[in-house]
Amino acid sequence: MPLPIVVQGAMTIEVQDLAARLTGATEENIGGWVFWRGTVDDYPVIVEKTQKGVANAAAATALVIDKFHPRAIINQGTAGGHDPALKVYDIVIGTSAISTGAFRSQPRRAGQGSNPLEWRSLDLTAADGSAGNDPNARRVAKFVADEHLLAAARQVKSTYTRGKVVEGVLATSDMWNDEIDLIARFHNEYGTSAEEMETASAAQVAKQLNVPFLGIRVLSDNITNDGAYDPKTAAACEDYVWQVLKAYLAGSR
Repeated sequence: MPLPIVVQGAMTIEVQDLAARLTGATEENIGGWVFWRGTVDDYPVIVEKTQKGVANAAAATALVIDKFHPRAIINQGTAGGHDPALKVYDIVIGTSAISTGAFRSQPRRAGQGSNPLEWRSLDLTAADGSAGNDPNARRVAKFVADEHLLAAARQVKSTYTRGKVVEGVLATSDMWNDEIDLIARFHNEYGTSAEEMETASAAQVAKQLNVPFLGIRVLSDNITNDGAYDPKTAAACEDYVWQVLKAYLAGSR
């Protein structure tokens, strides 16, 4: 039996269309996570609803790897824009995903307030001791996409007609950022194109367990250019990811 491909999404609107397209799908619930197991072009594929946030994404990824031993994982869904040049419905292929949820704040006395623009990023994977005091950890944690999955995503760029398909950096944390200056810091310092709450944490677990991984996100809103939220973007992303999945299967059998 060939090892399955896993496609993840956090919310129902991010997985429902993909799950419906599986042939012979069966549904399984483990804890709060949902798995639809079926086939695409006679190859086993699992669509997984991870639920929102870094803890859910990491746990769901560890679970699906331990239980089903996937050949590769694609994490996809909606995101908020960091790049003013991107519009709602544009898609970002994540050449890398970074954690923007780990920082050491700078010393400030009582009454001096807080300034996240001064916080120093921490790579919690780079230090065995105190990450806050280890110079090797004074960077953002970065997880690079698998080249074969990237090739499949690049191959089908032209099939997407709802917006642009670009390559960029996906920022992951449990924060929903609406501060333009903070978003600009991430975009300028780390090159971020969009932010969401799952990709980097899932990518970290996949890397630790040696499973090829790719993140793909559609902009559902972009506060940097007043792009209003549109939930229908989730379905548009699923359409594109479906093409990526089929291209990956066709080129890797």
